[in-house]
Amino acid sequence: MRWQYQPLTAQDVKKIHETTMLVFEEVGFEVQEPEAFEMFKRTDAVIDSDRRVVRMKESAVMDLISTAPSKITLCGRALEYDIELGSDKVYFGTGGTALNILDYPSEKRRPANMQDLVDVIRISDSLENIHLVLLPTYPNELPIERVDANRFFAGFMNTSKHVMGGVYTSDGVREVIAMARHAAGSYEAFEERPFLSMITCGISPLLLDSKYGSLMIQIAKEGIPLAVPVEPLCGATSPVTLAGNLVIQNADALINVMLTQLINPGTPVIYGCVATATDLRDLNYLGGPVESGLINAATAQLTQHYGLPYYGTAGISDSKTLDAQCGYESAINNLLVALSGADFIHDAAGLMEFALTVSKEKLVIDNEIIGIALRALDGIEVNEDTLAFDLIRKVGPGGNFIASRHTRKYMQKEHYIPQLGDREKRERWEMNGAKTTSERAHEVVEQILSEPTEFYLSRIMATTLMDMFPSIERKYYEEVNER
Repeated sequence: MRWQYQPLTAQDVKKIHETTMLVFEEVGFEVQEPEAFEMFKRTDAVIDSDRRVVRMKESAVMDLISTAPSKITLCGRALEYDIELGSDKVYFGTGGTALNILDYPSEKRRPANMQDLVDVIRISDSLENIHLVLLPTYPNELPIERVDANRFFAGFMNTSKHVMGGVYTSDGVREVIAMARHAAGSYEAFEERPFLSMITCGISPLLLDSKYGSLMIQIAKEGIPLAVPVEPLCGATSPVTLAGNLVIQNADALINVMLTQLINPGTPVIYGCVATATDLRDLNYLGGPVESGLINAATAQLTQHYGLPYYGTAGISDSKTLDAQCGYESAINNLLVALSGADFIHDAAGLMEFALTVSKEKLVIDNEIIGIALRALDGIEVNEDTLAFDLIRKVGPGGNFIASRHTRKYMQKEHYIPQLGDREKRERWEMNGAKTTSERAHEVVEQILSEPTEFYLSRIMATTLMDMFPSIERKYYEEVNER
Protein backbone atom coordinates (compact mmCIF):
# COMPACT_ATOMS: atom_id res chain seq x y z
CA MET A 1 0.00 0.00 0.00
CA ARG A 2 1.00 3.63 -0.38
CA TRP A 3 1.39 5.26 3.01
CA GLN A 4 -0.67 8.40 3.59
CA TYR A 5 2.06 10.41 5.34
CA GLN A 6 5.60 10.82 4.06
CA PRO A 7 7.53 13.77 5.53
CA LEU A 8 10.46 13.12 3.16
CA THR A 9 10.52 13.27 -0.61
CA ALA A 10 12.34 10.56 -2.57
CA GLN A 11 15.17 13.06 -3.06
CA ASP A 12 15.30 13.71 0.71
CA VAL A 13 15.67 9.98 1.41
CA LYS A 14 18.46 9.80 -1.16
CA LYS A 15 20.30 12.75 0.44
CA ILE A 16 20.04 11.32 3.95
CA HIS A 17 21.31 7.96 2.71
CA GLU A 18 24.23 9.59 0.86
CA THR A 19 25.17 11.69 3.89
CA THR A 20 25.01 8.61 6.12
CA MET A 21 27.38 6.78 3.78
CA LEU A 22 29.69 9.83 3.80
CA VAL A 23 29.74 9.64 7.60
CA PHE A 24 30.74 5.97 7.44
CA GLU A 25 33.52 6.67 4.94
CA GLU A 26 35.00 9.92 6.27
CA VAL A 27 34.08 10.07 10.00
CA GLY A 28 33.63 6.43 10.97
CA PHE A 29 32.39 4.97 14.23
CA GLU A 30 34.04 3.86 17.46
CA VAL A 31 33.82 0.20 18.48
CA GLN A 32 34.53 -0.47 22.15
CA GLU A 33 33.39 -4.11 22.23
CA PRO A 34 36.50 -6.27 21.58
CA GLU A 35 34.89 -9.10 19.58
CA ALA A 36 32.91 -6.61 17.50
CA PHE A 37 36.08 -4.65 16.73
CA GLU A 38 37.80 -7.83 15.56
CA MET A 39 34.86 -8.66 13.33
CA PHE A 40 34.89 -5.24 11.68
CA LYS A 41 38.65 -5.53 11.16
CA ARG A 42 37.99 -8.56 8.96
CA THR A 43 35.88 -6.49 6.58
CA ASP A 44 37.03 -4.20 3.81
CA ALA A 45 37.24 -1.29 6.27
CA VAL A 46 39.84 1.31 7.20
CA ILE A 47 40.78 0.69 10.84
CA ASP A 48 42.29 3.12 13.31
CA SER A 49 43.38 0.70 16.02
CA ASP A 50 44.56 3.40 18.44
CA ARG A 51 41.20 5.17 18.43
CA ARG A 52 39.22 1.97 17.73
CA VAL A 53 37.50 3.77 14.85
CA VAL A 54 36.14 1.94 11.81
CA ARG A 55 35.56 3.67 8.47
CA MET A 56 33.68 1.86 5.70
CA LYS A 57 32.70 2.52 2.10
CA GLU A 58 29.08 2.40 1.01
CA SER A 59 29.53 -0.88 -0.85
CA ALA A 60 30.75 -2.64 2.31
CA VAL A 61 27.89 -1.24 4.40
CA MET A 62 25.27 -2.24 1.88
CA ASP A 63 26.74 -5.73 1.48
CA LEU A 64 26.46 -6.32 5.20
CA ILE A 65 22.92 -5.06 5.68
CA SER A 66 21.77 -6.97 2.60
CA THR A 67 22.03 -10.25 4.54
CA ALA A 68 19.46 -9.08 7.10
CA PRO A 69 15.96 -10.47 6.42
CA SER A 70 13.41 -8.03 5.03
CA LYS A 71 10.54 -9.78 6.80
CA ILE A 72 10.39 -11.13 10.34
CA THR A 73 7.57 -12.95 12.10
CA LEU A 74 7.24 -12.21 15.80
CA CYS A 75 5.10 -15.11 16.93
CA GLY A 76 2.43 -15.03 19.57
CA ARG A 77 1.75 -18.05 21.70
CA ALA A 78 -1.55 -18.04 19.84
CA LEU A 79 -1.43 -17.84 16.03
CA GLU A 80 -3.87 -14.92 15.99
CA TYR A 81 -1.20 -12.75 17.63
CA ASP A 82 1.54 -13.34 15.07
CA ILE A 83 3.12 -10.11 13.85
CA GLU A 84 4.51 -9.93 10.32
CA LEU A 85 7.09 -7.15 10.18
CA GLY A 86 7.79 -5.99 6.64
CA SER A 87 4.34 -7.02 5.40
CA ASP A 88 2.80 -3.57 4.82
CA LYS A 89 0.97 -3.75 8.13
CA VAL A 90 1.32 -1.52 11.18
CA TYR A 91 1.35 -2.97 14.69
CA PHE A 92 1.28 -1.24 18.06
CA GLY A 93 2.72 -2.29 21.40
CA THR A 94 3.63 -1.14 24.85
CA GLY A 95 7.15 0.00 25.71
CA GLY A 96 9.51 1.05 28.40
CA THR A 97 11.25 0.24 30.62
CA ALA A 98 9.65 2.79 32.97
CA LEU A 99 10.88 3.06 36.53
CA ASN A 100 7.61 4.35 37.98
CA ILE A 101 3.89 3.62 38.08
CA LEU A 102 1.14 6.25 38.34
CA ASP A 103 -1.36 5.39 41.06
CA TYR A 104 -5.02 6.24 40.58
CA PRO A 105 -6.90 8.35 41.62
CA SER A 106 -4.12 10.21 43.45
CA GLU A 107 -2.06 10.41 40.22
CA LYS A 108 1.07 10.25 42.35
CA ARG A 109 3.99 8.28 41.01
CA ARG A 110 5.94 5.67 42.93
CA PRO A 111 8.67 3.13 42.05
CA ALA A 112 7.21 0.26 40.02
CA ASN A 113 7.45 -3.28 41.39
CA MET A 114 6.86 -6.81 40.13
CA GLN A 115 3.13 -6.69 40.93
CA ASP A 116 2.81 -3.60 38.76
CA LEU A 117 4.55 -5.41 35.92
CA VAL A 118 2.19 -8.37 36.23
CA ASP A 119 -0.84 -6.03 36.29
CA VAL A 120 0.31 -4.05 33.26
CA ILE A 121 0.94 -7.24 31.26
CA ARG A 122 -2.52 -8.56 32.16
CA ILE A 123 -4.14 -5.29 31.09
CA SER A 124 -2.17 -5.23 27.84
CA ASP A 125 -3.16 -8.82 27.14
CA SER A 126 -6.83 -7.80 27.36
CA LEU A 127 -6.66 -4.72 25.10
CA GLU A 128 -7.44 -5.57 21.48
CA ASN A 129 -5.40 -2.81 19.83
CA ILE A 130 -2.16 -3.67 21.63
CA HIS A 131 -0.63 -6.28 19.37
CA LEU A 132 2.62 -7.00 21.20
CA VAL A 133 3.59 -6.81 24.87
CA LEU A 134 6.90 -5.04 25.26
CA LEU A 135 7.69 -5.41 28.98
CA PRO A 136 6.96 -1.87 30.13
CA THR A 137 8.08 -1.45 33.74
CA TYR A 138 11.14 -2.23 35.84
CA PRO A 139 10.80 -4.13 39.14
CA ASN A 140 12.79 -1.82 41.38
CA GLU A 141 12.81 -4.19 44.35
CA LEU A 142 14.87 -6.82 42.53
CA PRO A 143 18.66 -6.87 42.10
CA ILE A 144 19.65 -6.46 38.46
CA GLU A 145 20.85 -10.09 38.31
CA ARG A 146 17.24 -11.26 38.73
CA VAL A 147 15.45 -8.71 36.58
CA ASP A 148 15.66 -10.39 33.16
CA ALA A 149 14.33 -13.79 34.28
CA ASN A 150 11.50 -12.27 36.29
CA ARG A 151 10.38 -9.78 33.65
CA PHE A 152 10.23 -12.34 30.84
CA PHE A 153 8.68 -15.05 32.99
CA ALA A 154 5.94 -12.57 33.92
CA GLY A 155 5.38 -12.06 30.21
CA PHE A 156 5.25 -15.79 29.43
CA MET A 157 2.78 -16.35 32.27
CA ASN A 158 0.41 -13.46 31.69
CA THR A 159 -0.01 -12.99 27.94
CA SER A 160 -0.42 -15.08 24.82
CA LYS A 161 0.85 -12.18 22.71
CA HIS A 162 4.46 -11.91 21.58
CA VAL A 163 6.78 -10.81 24.39
CA MET A 164 9.61 -8.36 23.72
CA GLY A 165 11.90 -6.77 26.26
CA GLY A 166 15.17 -5.07 26.96
CA VAL A 167 17.86 -7.10 28.70
CA TYR A 168 20.40 -6.21 31.36
CA THR A 169 22.87 -9.04 31.97
CA SER A 170 24.50 -11.82 29.97
CA ASP A 171 23.37 -14.43 32.50
CA GLY A 172 19.85 -13.02 32.28
CA VAL A 173 19.84 -13.38 28.49
CA ARG A 174 21.02 -16.97 28.82
CA GLU A 175 18.33 -17.78 31.39
CA VAL A 176 15.52 -16.20 29.39
CA ILE A 177 16.42 -18.00 26.16
CA ALA A 178 16.68 -21.33 27.97
CA MET A 179 13.36 -20.64 29.68
CA ALA A 180 11.64 -19.85 26.36
CA ARG A 181 13.00 -22.93 24.62
CA HIS A 182 11.87 -25.14 27.47
CA ALA A 183 8.42 -23.52 27.51
CA ALA A 184 8.12 -24.08 23.74
CA GLY A 185 8.70 -27.79 24.24
CA SER A 186 12.00 -28.05 22.38
CA TYR A 187 14.79 -26.08 20.75
CA GLU A 188 13.27 -26.81 17.33
CA ALA A 189 9.77 -25.76 18.35
CA PHE A 190 11.04 -22.42 19.58
CA GLU A 191 13.13 -21.89 16.43
CA GLU A 192 10.01 -22.47 14.35
CA ARG A 193 7.82 -20.12 16.40
CA PRO A 194 9.88 -17.67 18.48
CA PHE A 195 7.41 -16.00 20.85
CA LEU A 196 10.23 -13.97 22.40
CA SER A 197 12.39 -11.14 21.10
CA MET A 198 14.97 -8.92 22.78
CA ILE A 199 16.16 -5.32 22.63
CA THR A 200 19.71 -4.01 22.88
CA CYS A 201 20.00 -0.23 22.71
CA GLY A 202 22.82 1.46 20.85
CA ILE A 203 24.66 4.60 21.96
CA SER A 204 24.65 7.85 19.98
CA PRO A 205 26.54 9.31 18.31
CA LEU A 206 28.58 6.80 16.28
CA LEU A 207 29.55 4.50 19.14
CA LEU A 208 29.24 0.76 19.64
CA ASP A 209 29.72 0.38 23.37
CA SER A 210 31.08 -2.62 25.21
CA LYS A 211 28.08 -3.61 27.36
CA TYR A 212 25.28 -3.54 24.81
CA GLY A 213 27.63 -4.57 22.02
CA SER A 214 28.41 -7.72 23.99
CA LEU A 215 24.71 -8.44 24.62
CA MET A 216 23.97 -7.83 20.94
CA ILE A 217 26.62 -10.39 19.95
CA GLN A 218 25.31 -12.94 22.45
CA ILE A 219 21.73 -12.66 21.19
CA ALA A 220 22.71 -12.63 17.50
CA LYS A 221 24.67 -15.87 17.99
CA GLU A 222 21.50 -17.48 19.33
CA GLY A 223 19.45 -16.30 16.33
CA ILE A 224 16.81 -14.69 18.55
CA PRO A 225 14.81 -11.86 16.91
CA LEU A 226 16.58 -8.70 18.01
CA ALA A 227 15.59 -5.02 17.93
CA VAL A 228 18.53 -2.62 17.85
CA PRO A 229 17.13 0.87 18.54
CA VAL A 230 19.19 4.02 18.98
CA GLU A 231 18.12 7.31 20.55
CA PRO A 232 19.90 10.37 19.17
CA LEU A 233 18.58 13.57 20.79
CA CYS A 234 18.39 16.78 18.78
CA GLY A 235 21.00 19.25 19.99
CA ALA A 236 22.53 16.81 22.49
CA THR A 237 23.70 13.57 20.84
CA SER A 238 22.81 14.64 17.31
CA PRO A 239 22.63 17.92 15.41
CA VAL A 240 19.65 20.04 16.47
CA THR A 241 18.15 19.91 12.97
CA LEU A 242 15.79 17.05 12.22
CA ALA A 243 17.69 16.16 9.03
CA GLY A 244 20.95 16.00 10.99
CA ASN A 245 19.28 13.88 13.62
CA LEU A 246 18.11 11.49 10.90
CA VAL A 247 21.68 11.08 9.63
CA ILE A 248 22.93 10.09 13.10
CA GLN A 249 19.85 7.90 13.70
CA ASN A 250 20.42 6.11 10.40
CA ALA A 251 24.16 5.63 10.90
CA ASP A 252 23.83 4.39 14.48
CA ALA A 253 21.06 1.93 13.65
CA LEU A 254 22.93 0.57 10.63
CA ILE A 255 26.06 0.06 12.76
CA ASN A 256 24.04 -2.28 14.97
CA VAL A 257 22.44 -4.03 12.00
CA MET A 258 25.89 -4.59 10.49
CA LEU A 259 27.23 -6.10 13.71
CA THR A 260 24.40 -8.64 13.93
CA GLN A 261 25.09 -9.72 10.35
CA LEU A 262 28.83 -9.99 10.93
CA ILE A 263 28.20 -12.25 13.91
CA ASN A 264 25.45 -14.37 12.36
CA PRO A 265 24.39 -13.58 8.79
CA GLY A 266 20.62 -13.71 8.50
CA THR A 267 20.00 -12.79 12.14
CA PRO A 268 16.40 -11.50 12.35
CA VAL A 269 17.30 -7.92 13.24
CA ILE A 270 14.88 -5.01 13.53
CA TYR A 271 16.15 -1.51 12.74
CA GLY A 272 15.06 0.65 15.68
CA CYS A 273 14.43 4.35 16.22
CA VAL A 274 13.79 6.08 19.54
CA ALA A 275 15.11 9.41 18.28
CA THR A 276 13.46 12.55 19.58
CA ALA A 277 13.91 16.22 20.34
CA THR A 278 15.18 17.91 23.47
CA ASP A 279 13.78 20.79 25.49
CA LEU A 280 15.75 23.65 23.95
CA ARG A 281 15.86 25.45 27.30
CA ASP A 282 17.99 22.78 28.99
CA LEU A 283 18.52 20.00 26.36
CA ASN A 284 16.65 17.46 28.50
CA TYR A 285 14.96 14.45 26.89
CA LEU A 286 11.39 14.83 25.60
CA GLY A 287 9.11 11.94 24.78
CA GLY A 288 6.06 13.61 23.26
CA PRO A 289 7.10 16.47 20.95
CA VAL A 290 5.72 16.49 17.43
CA GLU A 291 9.31 16.45 16.19
CA SER A 292 9.58 12.91 17.53
CA GLY A 293 6.65 11.93 15.34
CA LEU A 294 8.28 13.60 12.33
CA ILE A 295 11.62 11.86 12.91
CA ASN A 296 10.10 8.42 13.48
CA ALA A 297 7.81 8.79 10.46
CA ALA A 298 10.77 9.82 8.29
CA THR A 299 12.78 6.87 9.59
CA ALA A 300 10.02 4.58 8.36
CA GLN A 301 10.81 5.85 4.86
CA LEU A 302 14.51 5.13 5.37
CA THR A 303 13.87 1.55 6.47
CA GLN A 304 11.53 1.05 3.53
CA HIS A 305 14.41 2.27 1.33
CA TYR A 306 16.72 -0.39 2.81
CA GLY A 307 14.08 -3.12 2.99
CA LEU A 308 14.57 -3.61 6.73
CA PRO A 309 11.88 -4.30 9.36
CA TYR A 310 11.29 -1.22 11.50
CA TYR A 311 10.71 -0.61 15.21
CA GLY A 312 9.55 2.99 15.66
CA THR A 313 8.45 5.07 18.61
CA ALA A 314 5.31 7.08 19.32
CA GLY A 315 2.62 7.45 21.96
CA ILE A 316 4.64 8.90 24.84
CA SER A 317 3.40 12.02 26.61
CA ASP A 318 5.52 14.32 28.73
CA SER A 319 2.52 15.18 30.91
CA LYS A 320 2.62 14.06 34.53
CA THR A 321 -1.13 13.64 34.80
CA LEU A 322 -3.99 12.20 32.73
CA ASP A 323 -4.90 15.52 31.15
CA ALA A 324 -5.48 16.91 27.65
CA GLN A 325 -1.73 17.13 26.96
CA CYS A 326 -1.42 13.44 27.81
CA GLY A 327 -4.00 12.67 25.16
CA TYR A 328 -3.03 14.97 22.34
CA GLU A 329 0.70 14.22 22.43
CA SER A 330 0.05 10.48 22.35
CA ALA A 331 -2.58 10.75 19.63
CA ILE A 332 -0.68 13.04 17.27
CA ASN A 333 2.54 11.03 17.24
CA ASN A 334 0.85 7.62 17.12
CA LEU A 335 -1.12 8.82 14.10
CA LEU A 336 1.86 10.37 12.31
CA VAL A 337 4.09 7.33 12.70
CA ALA A 338 1.30 4.89 11.87
CA LEU A 339 0.39 6.73 8.66
CA SER A 340 4.06 6.56 7.60
CA GLY A 341 3.93 2.76 7.55
CA ALA A 342 6.12 1.90 10.55
CA ASP A 343 6.06 -1.89 10.97
CA PHE A 344 5.88 -1.82 14.75
CA ILE A 345 5.32 1.20 16.99
CA HIS A 346 6.57 0.69 20.52
CA ASP A 347 5.82 2.95 23.50
CA ALA A 348 2.41 3.39 21.87
CA ALA A 349 0.46 2.79 25.08
CA GLY A 350 0.82 3.67 28.74
CA LEU A 351 3.93 5.87 28.89
CA MET A 352 4.09 9.41 30.25
CA GLU A 353 6.45 11.82 32.02
CA PHE A 354 9.39 11.54 29.61
CA ALA A 355 8.90 7.74 29.50
CA LEU A 356 9.69 7.49 33.21
CA THR A 357 6.19 6.45 34.27
CA VAL A 358 3.48 4.01 33.19
CA SER A 359 -0.19 4.62 33.88
CA LYS A 360 -2.56 1.66 33.80
CA GLU A 361 -5.39 4.02 32.90
CA LYS A 362 -3.35 5.51 30.05
CA LEU A 363 -2.94 2.01 28.63
CA VAL A 364 -6.72 1.87 28.23
CA ILE A 365 -6.95 5.41 26.84
CA ASP A 366 -4.15 4.74 24.36
CA ASN A 367 -5.85 1.53 23.27
CA GLU A 368 -8.67 3.76 22.05
CA ILE A 369 -6.26 6.19 20.39
CA ILE A 370 -4.62 3.27 18.58
CA GLY A 371 -8.03 2.03 17.44
CA ILE A 372 -8.71 5.42 15.88
CA ALA A 373 -5.26 5.45 14.25
CA LEU A 374 -5.88 1.99 12.82
CA ARG A 375 -9.15 3.22 11.32
CA ALA A 376 -7.31 6.13 9.71
CA LEU A 377 -4.79 3.63 8.30
CA ASP A 378 -7.60 1.74 6.58
CA GLY A 379 -8.37 4.86 4.55
CA ILE A 380 -11.42 5.14 2.31
CA GLU A 381 -12.51 2.22 0.17
CA VAL A 382 -13.86 3.38 -3.19
CA ASN A 383 -15.73 0.88 -5.38
CA GLU A 384 -19.13 0.53 -7.01
CA ASP A 385 -20.75 -0.70 -3.81
CA THR A 386 -19.30 1.97 -1.51
CA LEU A 387 -20.09 4.75 -3.99
CA ALA A 388 -23.69 3.57 -3.59
CA PHE A 389 -25.07 5.17 -6.74
CA ASP A 390 -27.91 2.66 -7.09
CA LEU A 391 -28.95 3.33 -3.51
CA ILE A 392 -28.76 7.09 -3.99
CA ARG A 393 -30.96 6.80 -7.07
CA LYS A 394 -33.45 4.64 -5.17
CA VAL A 395 -33.67 6.95 -2.15
CA GLY A 396 -33.77 10.10 -4.26
CA PRO A 397 -34.08 13.74 -3.19
CA GLY A 398 -35.30 14.31 0.36
CA GLY A 399 -35.10 10.64 1.39
CA ASN A 400 -32.91 8.96 4.02
CA PHE A 401 -30.63 5.98 4.21
CA ILE A 402 -31.26 4.89 7.79
CA ALA A 403 -33.14 1.65 7.16
CA SER A 404 -31.25 0.47 4.08
CA ARG A 405 -29.46 -2.87 3.95
CA HIS A 406 -26.41 -0.98 2.66
CA THR A 407 -26.29 1.03 5.90
CA ARG A 408 -26.48 -2.12 8.01
CA LYS A 409 -23.76 -3.72 5.91
CA TYR A 410 -21.24 -0.90 6.24
CA MET A 411 -22.05 1.00 9.44
CA GLN A 412 -19.54 -0.80 11.67
CA LYS A 413 -16.95 -1.44 8.97
CA GLU A 414 -16.80 2.18 7.81
CA HIS A 415 -17.10 3.94 11.17
CA TYR A 416 -14.96 3.46 14.27
CA ILE A 417 -17.09 2.86 17.35
CA PRO A 418 -15.29 3.97 20.52
CA GLN A 419 -15.13 1.60 23.44
CA LEU A 420 -14.05 4.27 25.92
CA GLY A 421 -14.99 7.66 24.49
CA ASP A 422 -18.31 9.26 25.40
CA ARG A 423 -20.83 10.19 22.69
CA GLU A 424 -23.95 10.40 24.83
CA LYS A 425 -26.11 13.49 25.14
CA ARG A 426 -25.33 15.55 28.22
CA GLU A 427 -28.43 14.40 30.09
CA ARG A 428 -27.56 10.72 29.74
CA TRP A 429 -23.86 11.41 30.47
CA GLU A 430 -24.85 13.17 33.71
CA MET A 431 -27.30 10.42 34.60
CA ASN A 432 -24.44 7.91 34.24
CA GLY A 433 -22.26 9.82 36.69
CA ALA A 434 -20.66 12.49 34.45
CA LYS A 435 -17.49 10.42 34.35
CA THR A 436 -14.27 11.67 32.82
CA THR A 437 -12.20 9.64 30.37
CA SER A 438 -9.70 8.71 33.08
CA GLU A 439 -12.51 7.58 35.40
CA ARG A 440 -13.95 5.34 32.70
CA ALA A 441 -10.46 4.02 31.95
CA HIS A 442 -9.96 3.22 35.63
CA GLU A 443 -13.17 1.21 35.64
CA VAL A 444 -11.81 -0.86 32.75
CA VAL A 445 -8.55 -1.41 34.64
CA GLU A 446 -10.42 -2.54 37.75
CA GLN A 447 -12.62 -4.86 35.71
CA ILE A 448 -9.64 -6.54 34.02
CA LEU A 449 -7.68 -6.97 37.24
CA SER A 450 -10.71 -8.25 39.18
CA GLU A 451 -11.12 -11.19 36.83
CA PRO A 452 -9.49 -14.53 37.70
CA THR A 453 -5.88 -14.65 36.55
CA GLU A 454 -5.39 -16.57 33.33
CA PHE A 455 -1.94 -18.10 33.14
CA TYR A 456 -0.57 -19.00 29.72
CA LEU A 457 1.84 -21.64 30.97
CA SER A 458 0.45 -24.90 32.30
CA ARG A 459 0.81 -25.64 36.00
CA ILE A 460 3.40 -28.33 35.26
CA MET A 461 5.42 -26.09 32.95
CA ALA A 462 5.25 -23.09 35.30
CA THR A 463 6.40 -25.06 38.34
CA THR A 464 9.12 -26.77 36.28
CA LEU A 465 10.50 -23.41 35.15
CA MET A 466 10.36 -21.98 38.65
CA ASP A 467 12.31 -25.01 39.88
CA MET A 468 14.84 -24.63 37.05
CA PHE A 469 15.28 -20.90 37.61
CA PRO A 470 15.19 -20.18 41.35
CA SER A 471 15.61 -16.44 40.77
CA ILE A 472 11.93 -16.26 39.72
CA GLU A 473 9.72 -14.64 42.36
CA ARG A 474 7.28 -17.45 43.16
CA LYS A 475 4.92 -15.38 45.29
CA TYR A 476 3.33 -13.82 42.21
CA TYR A 477 2.25 -17.24 40.93
CA GLU A 478 0.84 -18.90 44.04
CA GLU A 479 -2.43 -19.53 42.20
CA VAL A 480 -0.56 -21.93 39.90
CA ASN A 481 -0.43 -24.53 42.67
CA GLU A 482 -4.16 -24.15 43.30
CA ARG A 483 -5.26 -25.09 39.80
